[in-house]
Amino acid sequence: MSKMFDYVYAAGRRRQRSLRNKVLLGAILCFIAAVSWGAMFPVAHAAFRYIDPFYFTIIRYGSVTIILVLILLWKEGKKAFRFEGKGLHLWFFGTMAFTVYNLLIFWGENLLGESGVMEASIMESLMPMISIVIVWMTYKNRPPIFTLICVFVSFIGAVLVITKGNIKAFLGATDHFIPTLLLLIAVIGWVIYTMGGSKFAGWSALRYSTLSCLFGTVTAIVVVAGATLLGFISVPSEKNIIVIIPHLLFMIIFPGVIALLGWNIGVNLLSPLNALLFINFVPVTTLVISTFQGGQVTTFDLVGTFFIIVSLLSNNIFLRMLQKRESKNHVQEDLLENI
Repeated sequence: MSKMFDYVYAAGRRRQRSLRNKVLLGAILCFIAAVSWGAMFPVAHAAFRYIDPFYFTIIRYGSVTIILVLILLWKEGKKAFRFEGKGLHLWFFGTMAFTVYNLLIFWGENLLGESGVMEASIMESLMPMISIVIVWMTYKNRPPIFTLICVFVSFIGAVLVITKGNIKAFLGATDHFIPTLLLLIAVIGWVIYTMGGSKFAGWSALRYSTLSCLFGTVTAIVVVAGATLLGFISVPSEKNIIVIIPHLLFMIIFPGVIALLGWNIGVNLLSPLNALLFINFVPVTTLVISTFQGGQVTTFDLVGTFFIIVSLLSNNIFLRMLQKRESKNHVQEDLLENI
């Protein structure tokens, strides 16, 4: 009996260590992803002095796609490139992320100028709250009142950053309203992409990331080629591309390959609820880098970011408590059934 107890105890300890290691790895990956996303807006803004956001995006994600394809071929072989009847879904979700999100987020940032750096970051940090609203509207599943309050507080925070406290002037200025709308549409596109991952159960994060990125990037290339032929944008010069190589390398390696794969793997290891906590680091990273770059950070930026972080943390803690309560109730019900 003693040996049996020792065996069970040792097995339990091994499982705990394995779980702790997975949690640690997931936390590190999500942290790196969030910090990378927070840093990409100041870096991209510096590059836009030499290249438009459209060609910047397809050069960046064209490179990311090639890297991911090579990694997937090496790790999982040719069979991983089979669509298994999900080609249309891959194209749709890939287009939402790598065409709608990537083209519009940087287009909107560029149109807004200096303030676009912080506004794009704030929109990114609103993703968890936007996903709550989308689920509510799509599945008619109303979230708890406390969650709705958190959504409202985060919205107030975003309004403070975007309008700089002058809502009337903002609504009357189409040069700010339209780019902000582009940012919102972009972020909704990424939320839809993230939610679409549930349709690919059994696929590795690498496979879903690679194939969706491939479809979405090809679509983005077609869109940019069409815009070029119609004369809306022009092909960047070789000289300007050489100037932004350091920016591209950072954007390809960190917010591109590492953040994309790291986030998808981290969500699987931690669960979406725990992973969403790390979104807090997106606007914080952007604020820090913008400050070091000499960018103008207003009181409204600080207060608005604070509101969003507090709402995210509060809602996450609330949902954790709700899950524990429901889990405890299920255990009690099981005990009563077995009496």
